[in-house]
Amino acid sequence: MPCRAKTNVMFLKTHKTASSTVLNIMFRFAESYNLTVALPADHHVHLGYPETFLAHFVEAFQATGQNYNIMCNHLRFNPSEVQKVMAANTFYFSILRSPISLLESSYIYYKNIVPAFRLSKDVNEYLASPTKYYHLADSRENIYARNIMWFDFGYDNNAQDNRKYVQAVLKEIEQNFHLILIAEYFDESMILLKHVLCWDLDDVIYFKLNSRSQDTVQTLTPESKERIKAWCSLDWQLYLHFNQSFWRTIEETVGLKELEKEVNHLRMRQKELMETCLSDQKAVEKDRIQNKALLPFQSGAANILGYNLRQDLDNRTLRTCQRMVMPELQYTSYLYAVQHPHKKRKPFGLSLPGLQKMTQLPVPN
Repeated sequence: MPCRAKTNVMFLKTHKTASSTVLNIMFRFAESYNLTVALPADHHVHLGYPETFLAHFVEAFQATGQNYNIMCNHLRFNPSEVQKVMAANTFYFSILRSPISLLESSYIYYKNIVPAFRLSKDVNEYLASPTKYYHLADSRENIYARNIMWFDFGYDNNAQDNRKYVQAVLKEIEQNFHLILIAEYFDESMILLKHVLCWDLDDVIYFKLNSRSQDTVQTLTPESKERIKAWCSLDWQLYLHFNQSFWRTIEETVGLKELEKEVNHLRMRQKELMETCLSDQKAVEKDRIQNKALLPFQSGAANILGYNLRQDLDNRTLRTCQRMVMPELQYTSYLYAVQHPHKKRKPFGLSLPGLQKMTQLPVPN
């Protein structure tokens, strides 16, 4: 019996976990099916983050109440408030990444704004004695420096790691979320998501967004990797737990043989779209991005990659390709202008030359 595509979906966008790529998938799905997105109010790009989420962080919530289909901008999870905004039959999912690569990524990306990172020379020095740099007095500025996923899910990232507490939190997350994906198995995650939401392959096709150039990756020593497991032990347990349940869910819903077949399809389709859309067939460094309107937000010591579109695209293909490569801030601003045409526009990227064409994309009908 054919299933019906789920159109009420809440994605908890965790930090540095390939979540910007997922956000792009969600935004494109919303446009394809003419769905409403719970967007950040006023000039904000996050739904109140790092404050714990409240319903009024969503644009026009007071006026309209509960009528959003999709929610996926950064927020700190707060189930009772999210439920005020989203329908009762909403599907909830999120994504986790190994705390080892996550912490290194955070370090580079947030180097200039997180006190604990700013005070240390490099990531290995920080991890050699994190408590030397990480002070509880600065805990709000230091959220990216310890158990950031735990924090994003709404919990205390400085909590004592005791078994009973951790088990209770894991159980609560399982109750609040229908599915947790794993960034290290991103393609497998997209196939699982497609099955569970009853979407089409093209709904989960993607170009990797917000990734950085290899030369900004710092090599962790074996000691540092072990230290992360202890320093971010809450995140580490979160990751191990849901990595296991991820594979269990795959076996129950897709099966490993079918998974392999569908992952190959996904990669073939992705390659096809890259050849259609991109002049370089791959992501390029920030100073090589020709259309500055498509330049992703740059942060810290990271060189965030972006894309150049081919010049010879017909209008319909151009629209598809633009959406595939549109960075998060620009896409959020664009959808905001579409959904709230009478509101003052968000200041992100819209003044850049070349985006005029993009902000005048036909409004989805």
